[in-house]
Amino acid sequence: MGSRTILLHIAAAVVIGLVASYAVIFASDSPKFQSEEGILDLTKVYVSENPIKLNGEWAFYWQELLSPEDIQIRSTRDGNHDRWISIPSSWLGYRLDGQQLTGTGFATFRVVIQLSEQDRNERLALRLPTIFHAYKLWVNGELLEEVGVVGQDKSGATPLLSTKLVFFQPENDRVELVMQVANFHHKRGGITKYIELGGSDVLTVRTNLRIAAEMFITASLLMIGVYHLLLFVLRRKDRATLYFGLFTLLFGIRSLLVGELLLTQLWPAFPWGLQFKIEYLILCSSGYIITMYFDCIFPNYVSRWFQRGTRLVTGAFCIVVTVTPALIYTKLLLMIGVMVVLHMIYLMVGLVQAAVRRKEGALIFLLVSVVALVTVINDFLYYNEWSLIGNTSPPGLLIFTIAQMILLSSRFTRAASNEERITRELQDANNKLTAMNMNLERTVQERTQALSAAHDDLRTSYDRLLHSEQGRKKLLAYITHDLRMPLSSMLGYVEAVQDRVKPERNEQYLKYIRENTIRINRMIEELSFLSLLETGQVSYRMEPVYVIHFLRVFFEQYELVVHDAGLDFMLDIGDAEDQRPDMPVVEMDAQRLEQALFNLVSNAMKFNSRGGLVRIALAVDEVNDTYYAIISVQDSGTGIPPDQLEQIFDRNYKYDRPGVEKEVEGTGLGLAICREIVQAHGGTVRAESDGKTGAIFYVSLPCNV
Repeated sequence: MGSRTILLHIAAAVVIGLVASYAVIFASDSPKFQSEEGILDLTKVYVSENPIKLNGEWAFYWQELLSPEDIQIRSTRDGNHDRWISIPSSWLGYRLDGQQLTGTGFATFRVVIQLSEQDRNERLALRLPTIFHAYKLWVNGELLEEVGVVGQDKSGATPLLSTKLVFFQPENDRVELVMQVANFHHKRGGITKYIELGGSDVLTVRTNLRIAAEMFITASLLMIGVYHLLLFVLRRKDRATLYFGLFTLLFGIRSLLVGELLLTQLWPAFPWGLQFKIEYLILCSSGYIITMYFDCIFPNYVSRWFQRGTRLVTGAFCIVVTVTPALIYTKLLLMIGVMVVLHMIYLMVGLVQAAVRRKEGALIFLLVSVVALVTVINDFLYYNEWSLIGNTSPPGLLIFTIAQMILLSSRFTRAASNEERITRELQDANNKLTAMNMNLERTVQERTQALSAAHDDLRTSYDRLLHSEQGRKKLLAYITHDLRMPLSSMLGYVEAVQDRVKPERNEQYLKYIRENTIRINRMIEELSFLSLLETGQVSYRMEPVYVIHFLRVFFEQYELVVHDAGLDFMLDIGDAEDQRPDMPVVEMDAQRLEQALFNLVSNAMKFNSRGGLVRIALAVDEVNDTYYAIISVQDSGTGIPPDQLEQIFDRNYKYDRPGVEKEVEGTGLGLAICREIVQAHGGTVRAESDGKTGAIFYVSLPCNV
């Protein structure tokens, strides 16, 4: 309660101070002069230096458009039977012949001013405010100004709003002002604002000062509004800048339409109806916009029902202003003023609550809202002819706007400071995390390397076990498949000997059993070696070897073996030596490759007739910039059918070629072993034969050069 009492005292002091300020500012140093029955006596005042507001009784000719000559003729003919009306005021509600006048119509006004001797020779001026809504002005019988088109009906009258400064030179101590006024477009007609009379220099300076002050206020409001709208465009999360920018921009536009009417001075042809609609639409929407702005600054202080209600009421007023003519919606000015004032009172109640709760900026918001409320109320009273103080809302709204700028700037500054503080804290935390992460990375890297080494060891062991298991399975499969037949045959021979089926052939059966045992033993050795080859468990000692030297050593080693079999053995390496004496060199395991080559020679010996030929040759070929040493083994046997050339390298493949004198014995594993060894050296092996004149086996090995 103590805080609330303090705030209320502050608000009351602001209101009293504003009222006192207005009283001081608008108090005239000169005495009040009023015209009586159309005569204004200014003989005791120096008007050239102290401008006077022309108020008091003026002659009033209703529904008549009279020129100074017409008034002079009527006065001479009929005498003085004029009616009087108080100026400034509208003829709306004026009682004439027992009836109250409406706001529309036309009339003529006349006043006679008596000047002092000092003013007779001075150049004087009249400052004409906006007069609703078209008029003509004569000074001493001379037409000096015409605004709009004066007519006797709506079709013949053209409204226009404009402030004017008219200069004239008095001919004597008497000045007659005659003014025709017509209004068919607004609820109020007549001279509703003060007309000032004074020296031309003084009034010119005052008018320019008023225009400069209004231009400053207008430019400030427009710039502030556009700036905050741009802030919202750049940062859409904060809607306070949107509503504040709209509020300031709209009232900056409104300040062009009131007071000195800067818009019509810059753009004289601007439509009068559009000018009035813009002004009233801004007034209607201002309450809703400031409510939404307040809700953004202080959330949860504006109830939802109030937001919905103000949205509906504001929308209804805006629709009425948009679709109806000025003659209708101008009658709603008092209701619009009540709506705006109620908005501000409701918001100030919320501001008092926010200030009591020590919300940041609530006290400043409350104080400037009181200032804005007083100036807005004064404007509504002034436009309804209930206040003598002129248009005060633009400076009041400028004060309100500047205070809100300070409030929003403090919010942005606080947000930026918090962001900088949070950034520093995050940076410190990030540095700590970076250091921890580096230590963690080193630890993880060390653990990963250890795990990788252990994994590699396990993988190597696993691969060895896998290859061993695969070799074991293949060897078991080979033995199971390849030994079943010879063992069955041996079992039959043994049973025949035991059962004495043919005792005379027992010697022959035992010979068969011995030969099959030797054959099975050799087969087991070859099956075991082939399974090791196929599972990659055979190690190779690779080294560069001259192929020519390798073939010569091989030929010398097996020459007698081939000759003892009754075959010719030939080595042909002449072409290779002629092409490149230092070629070819092959990366090989000489012992393993010798075994593969012997399998080919042994195969040629088995399938060749006595007196036949076994020929080993060497050639060099280039394919895709790579040199290959091609070793060929050729026999002169009956050959291999072409449709079986792809099968002869399969395990257990046998083919007894016709015409061979001796019975061919073998395990069928030699060519399969040969292919595995050659492929381990990165080479290929293939066979060619027409099935009639022997076969040629080609071993192709990549050279180092």
